[in-house]
Amino acid sequence: MRDMKAHNLHGWQVSIPQALDIQRELAASVSRISEIDEPRFIAGADISTSRARSMATGAVVVMDYPALKLVEVKTVDEQLAFPYIPGLLSFRESPLVLAVCEKLAVTPDLILVDGQGLAHPRRLGLASHLGLLLDTPTIGCAKSRLCGRHEEPAIAPGSSAKLVDHGEVIGAVLRTKVDTRPLYISIGHKIDLEAAVRWVLACCRGYRIPEPLRLAHLAAGGYLKPKE
Repeated sequence: MRDMKAHNLHGWQVSIPQALDIQRELAASVSRISEIDEPRFIAGADISTSRARSMATGAVVVMDYPALKLVEVKTVDEQLAFPYIPGLLSFRESPLVLAVCEKLAVTPDLILVDGQGLAHPRRLGLASHLGLLLDTPTIGCAKSRLCGRHEEPAIAPGSSAKLVDHGEVIGAVLRTKVDTRPLYISIGHKIDLEAAVRWVLACCRGYRIPEPLRLAHLAAGGYLKPKE
């Protein structure tokens, strides 16, 4: 298995205008074509932050597919260097997620990210940013909308509606469970939107949140112990 080493696409000590320019430049490199047929391992990545101390715990869990048996859990605690600015969260959170990924012994074929992908004003949310840095297929799976408009999807699980921004379809609003709010699914990198929706649904096992992200959230909050 290849090491999960990040590509050095840019520095992290950047100003806000520089971060905006980096997002606009990197957005053109995001692949919207699916490069994965049947993943062997699917990961979930999430972060738990303490704004009072600017400290955070990053967590990545790896599960086998299709059984979705837990294979590996890794966490890292670090201080966040970039300020909290909506639309620039990838500059605040990416270094921490990358640090966790570099500890993995099992290399995931697909990563579900708690955040936006293309469903972002500059089309480069956390999922797309991480996908480019890791050169790995990623899916943005967010609990709330950052930009765009949509109709309400039907109540049946699997129902979806298009998320549209300035005439462009940037994601899907996906109902994963009856009587729960939908999720906002978008292309991260090396995936198409139809495949992204399909893999998210395939990873849902009775909860609103797909299993890799649900367990990553627990791990980031300290409720799931690291597993070698």
